[in-house]
Amino acid sequence: MPIGLIALALGGFGIGLTEFVIMGLLPEVAADFRVSEASAGWLISGYALAVVLGALGLTAAVTRFERKPVLAVLLVLFIAGNLISAAAPDYWIMMAGRVVAALAHGAFFGIGAVVAADMVAPTKKAGAIAIMFTGLTAANVLGVPFGTMLGQAAGWRSTFWAITGIGVLALAGILALVPKTGHGGTSAGGLRSELRAFRSSQVWLSILVTILGYGGMFGAFTYIAFTLTEVSGFAASTVPWLLIVFGVGLFIGNALGGRAADRNVDRTLLVVLSVLVAVLVAFALTAGNQLLTIASMVLMGGFGFATVPGLQMRVMKYADGAPTLASGANIGAFNVGNAVGAWLGGVTITAGLGYTSPIWAGAGIALLGLGVMAFAAAKAHAPTNAPTPTNAPAASVGSATNAPADSVGSAPNAPAASVIR
Repeated sequence: MPIGLIALALGGFGIGLTEFVIMGLLPEVAADFRVSEASAGWLISGYALAVVLGALGLTAAVTRFERKPVLAVLLVLFIAGNLISAAAPDYWIMMAGRVVAALAHGAFFGIGAVVAADMVAPTKKAGAIAIMFTGLTAANVLGVPFGTMLGQAAGWRSTFWAITGIGVLALAGILALVPKTGHGGTSAGGLRSELRAFRSSQVWLSILVTILGYGGMFGAFTYIAFTLTEVSGFAASTVPWLLIVFGVGLFIGNALGGRAADRNVDRTLLVVLSVLVAVLVAFALTAGNQLLTIASMVLMGGFGFATVPGLQMRVMKYADGAPTLASGANIGAFNVGNAVGAWLGGVTITAGLGYTSPIWAGAGIALLGLGVMAFAAAKAHAPTNAPTPTNAPAASVGSATNAPADSVGSAPNAPAASVIR
């Protein structure tokens, strides 16, 4: 394993902690700023929407620059955002800090995914992306529970001061361990080359699956602290430990999902999304039972995050040799899903439907994602009218004749018809 993947995972750990830890602290933050649960939830939705802006705007702006210093600058922005959040005197300053930190999020993971994939052989690209996202899952297994406990014991601000320190360590890791890398653009065209990836209908379908599939899991998870205490009957002090259970599911799902996606991306996503829908429905029906709630949290985390390496790999696969901006766009899509799920969950709670209603909403969103994925897979594997070269594999995507079907990137002279759209 290239040591640079560890550095990328470290950056992912800090960013993932910023994104997720606030969920366990949402009641404390809402009480401190004297806002409703739904208003506090906008600190999550607002973050997610800012991730989208950063994933698209910042990634597009830096496609001509070397990727390593870009990753370092993004971490500086992340550190600044968490400093603002830690010192925020009111709700809106807190929101500003969340937005600043979020701007770095999408571009970091989007560019980092391309860097990770470039470090390994073509048959191990999804696995390398999964290693980078291990930092995100580790943030949930270790960072979020202990960050929640720290926030409950010493005030929620102490958690954001701690995250700022982690950001500094992550910056040092990127500077020391990530090798010098190439530029975002694959040709002199730079941004124009990257934008050509969006001519593929499969790129757009993959992004839509990301929004719906991941948004379903995240919508159920956003208000999980309220579900656990108000429906399942757990004490507030047990929420951090229950988040560890959820994080274990994320960790396992990420690792297994990456391995499965390296074998067959579409089949993996279809199976995982089908099971995720079933898990969310079962969770909503049994949330009043503490034992079944624990089991549901493990499975929700596992199957929810098992989609991540495959979804990211699928977008890069169909990006026609210019994956940087498409990769960033898909990171933005994850967070559009986050925002949609969190918003819809807040709507259901405000409507008086109870604290299991976000789980039902998440199941519905994930079901839509499954439908889109089924359509995308059928379209991708349907026979085309374009002739296939005798010695080239039919499923080849933007690759040289002897390259594996799932390889990302293309040889300079690869025919345009080799990209399945």
